[in-house]
Amino acid sequence: LARHLQKEAQSQHNNSEFTEDQKKTIAKIATCLELRSAALQSTQSQDEFKLEDLKKLEPILKNILTYNKEFPFDVQPVPLRKILAPGEEEHLEFEEDDDEGGAGAGSPDSFPARVPGTLLPRLPSEPGMTLLTINIEKIGLKDAGQCIDPYITVSVKDLNGIDLTPVQDTPVALRKEDTYVHFNVDIEIQKHIERLTKGAAIFFEFKHYKPKKRFTSTKCFAFMEMDEIKPGAIVIELYKKPTDFKRKKLQLLTKKPLYLHLHQTLHKE
Repeated sequence: LARHLQKEAQSQHNNSEFTEDQKKTIAKIATCLELRSAALQSTQSQDEFKLEDLKKLEPILKNILTYNKEFPFDVQPVPLRKILAPGEEEHLEFEEDDDEGGAGAGSPDSFPARVPGTLLPRLPSEPGMTLLTINIEKIGLKDAGQCIDPYITVSVKDLNGIDLTPVQDTPVALRKEDTYVHFNVDIEIQKHIERLTKGAAIFFEFKHYKPKKRFTSTKCFAFMEMDEIKPGAIVIELYKKPTDFKRKKLQLLTKKPLYLHLHQTLHKE
């Protein structure tokens, strides 16, 4: 919801039903939703954005066209960073890779920080059932060093591209080195392997921030099918965006041997 509100708040005047003041209020609501999301993921309890706070926003959102009081929280909209709703990158114009020349321009401090990764804990074990932990080690890219705030969105989809588990975002990458972006982060797949439908696949979308266009964009994606689930290391190929969850028109990102490096651990009682 935060992403959709953010998008509406940043829409051009002609394309929006809202006034500039209303858009500011919508952007502040989006900020509050992100604060609540971060609070839910935090283990520290101080200064968190509580459910009672969130409930104060409901009447504002319901009466957005007539609301003219002061906003109840001292928050700033985040207009610099455009957050796209899942799948929306597909409708953007494709940029050529070589327009990334100015990727390092500008001071990093001028960009607000992303909300931390949305990783979920491992499910409780069940007798006879298998859980999968995937360690995302690193991804090989020719311009790895130029990627700003890179992270990976992990999802499990059926053959029609429908989500079978909650979508998870990794935190921003640990470091960039030569032609690799290093993550070394564990993803707990949120369903027992035996309960995944036939033909399901686990998708990894590599995303990074584009300062020129001021939004976070998908650069490439990879996926792993059910017959590839086995303990140990695996490398999987990278494909060109937009992410093809139905796996119908796949195009390799490059002829160079670039891969996503993973390590799988199976847990069975």
